[in-house]
Amino acid sequence: MREHAKDVANIWAILAVSTHLIGAVSCAATAVWLVSRRERLGASGTPTVVALAISASWAIAAASTGTESAAAAMTESFRNLSWLFVVWKLFGGDSGNDLIKPVRPLMITLIVVEVVQICFQIILHRFIEGTVEQDSVFSAIVALRMMLTVGALVLVHNLYSGAAQQARLALRWPAAALAVTWLYDLNLYTVSYLNLSWPYELAALRGLVLAVTALLFMTSAAQRRDELFLQPSRAFAFQFAALAAIGFYFCAMLLVSRSLELVDSRYAKLLQFGILIVASTVALLALPSRRLRGWIKVTLVKHLFRHRYDYRTEWLRFAQTIGRSGEAAIPLDQRAVQALAQITDSPAGLLLTPGEHGDLELSGRWQWPVPDVPACAMNIASVRFFERTGFIAELDAVRKGECQQGETAVVPAWLLDEPRAWVVVPLIHYGYLTGVIVLARPDHGRKLDWEDFDLLRVVGQQLATTLSEHANHDALSEAARFDEFHRRIAFVMHDIKNLASQLGLLARNAELHAEKPAFRADMLVTLRNSADKLNALIARLSRYGSSSNEALGEFDVGDAVRHVAEHFSHTGKVAITECRGAAVIGNREALEQALIHLVQNGIDASAEGTMVFVGQSSDGLNATIEVVDSGHGMSPDFLRTRLFKPFVSSKQGGFGIGAFEARELIRAMKGRLDVESREGLGTRFIVRLPLASTAELFSNFEQNSKKVA
Repeated sequence: MREHAKDVANIWAILAVSTHLIGAVSCAATAVWLVSRRERLGASGTPTVVALAISASWAIAAASTGTESAAAAMTESFRNLSWLFVVWKLFGGDSGNDLIKPVRPLMITLIVVEVVQICFQIILHRFIEGTVEQDSVFSAIVALRMMLTVGALVLVHNLYSGAAQQARLALRWPAAALAVTWLYDLNLYTVSYLNLSWPYELAALRGLVLAVTALLFMTSAAQRRDELFLQPSRAFAFQFAALAAIGFYFCAMLLVSRSLELVDSRYAKLLQFGILIVASTVALLALPSRRLRGWIKVTLVKHLFRHRYDYRTEWLRFAQTIGRSGEAAIPLDQRAVQALAQITDSPAGLLLTPGEHGDLELSGRWQWPVPDVPACAMNIASVRFFERTGFIAELDAVRKGECQQGETAVVPAWLLDEPRAWVVVPLIHYGYLTGVIVLARPDHGRKLDWEDFDLLRVVGQQLATTLSEHANHDALSEAARFDEFHRRIAFVMHDIKNLASQLGLLARNAELHAEKPAFRADMLVTLRNSADKLNALIARLSRYGSSSNEALGEFDVGDAVRHVAEHFSHTGKVAITECRGAAVIGNREALEQALIHLVQNGIDASAEGTMVFVGQSSDGLNATIEVVDSGHGMSPDFLRTRLFKPFVSSKQGGFGIGAFEARELIRAMKGRLDVESREGLGTRFIVRLPLASTAELFSNFEQNSKKVA
């Protein structure tokens, strides 16, 4: 066992030599590097070089003679004095300087303490026999070291906290270097004082701390030191605080354990178990508390960060909450409340939006129990106030009677009577109030400051824009549905107009030829065709829109062309040039309706006695139908901007939807309608429909293209 302990001691001794040599080399290299750059550190440049050189000497002494030797102790005292002089220069170093006056007594006291420390070292190593652990002077020496480190840390804290904002940029690295050195020394001497022995393990690592100190001073003199500023995230700070709390807890337990050793052994165990039970009970009750966690978070943010919020994290969380989609996503009005509530750690919230009469009504709630909200949550006067001022009302202040812009007169009574209501945030979009969000009180209540108001105001504006865009989208969708309805009615009116013209012509001819058997037979055919068209029109009303593809099937396009020609046989103006027939995928009734529109337009555009020619052919991929007339034709501008535009017609009393409806019907069958026209020469409409044999090929090609995309 003794041999094992001896081996461990040898390992720590070797480690102490190695780390102190590393620290010595680091300090010496930094001192040499700073010689030509000491002006970057201002008045403290030369003292810093000297202090680094003395620190290197101390590290060499500790490595060669041991960390507890007289040489190491004496050089450590000179090291501390040199660093105190550096702090003096960082404060200003001028007796007339206002910054140095408040700390001058503390500085003098620390110098006296270090001088006394040197005297004690001389007494310890020259005039008193015995080892360090047995010497009564040891406790006094360690206590003096602790006093020095605590006072030095106070000086560093006052140096940085009392400096101006611009001066802090230059002081942060030297202050961090000195704080690292003296914080480690404080822990070292605290453990030494509690154990009444020299902690060789902790002392062995002081060389690494010295290397870190040298690196920080090198950083302070770097040309681009401002870019090396380390700003820990809030998550890191909270985790570090948790670890620090755990460390504090263990230190407290160590002190309690050391104190219990002074108690009679008969009661020591009882006290240990009692303290353990009390500590465990407090931990179980306090740690799950949301109020405690909220208080810790607010305290850490208040003292560790320049700003209350991590704006990057808050904005990313806001965007993720608002942009959430899918079946599992909650409605937008609830997401809007949640996005704003997460910023202030509010557990719930309400959304009030304008109603039909301009007052605010309950539109959504997030995690708020069933609220007792009146039908008119806020009247017109309240709406105009928040719309005009954009004021964020803190309800606790309103309850106390505080009034900044007249909010006490407009905040409704039901909100003041609701104890959970905490803040009212207006949502302003281009000067108009799109809503109001009421936030619930967080578990750890606090008074809002300027940073809270600024962030809530900006996020409220973004929420107002989002809610407005969503409302506009709903309005456009509703308008699109009405437009679809109006389009159907226009198509119906167009077809009814054609049927009414045919029936009117039939009625006029009946007055002249009713007694002729041939006319009566023809009249019955016309009436039957009109009835069929009306029935087909009624069936087609449900085909417009998204359900148009349901009626697609295979049919012979040649039969459809011949049927259309027979429809106009009584006019004697339609002739078929060729009709080879081909199987296509589509809706025959829709194709016939489109061809009737095109042929009728050709007849209307042609002079009396001229023909409209219809031809059908196939090119192996598509079936092609051509409708050719020799009418007055159309200009390129009319083809480009007016032909397929609904409700624009060149005919007197026309609806202007015949060509548009024909194109839409053909497109619904995955076909294509092209037109060629010359003014004074005529027009040719070309209908292309995919053949049944190639339709499956095109379908597979489209599916593969989507997969690749």
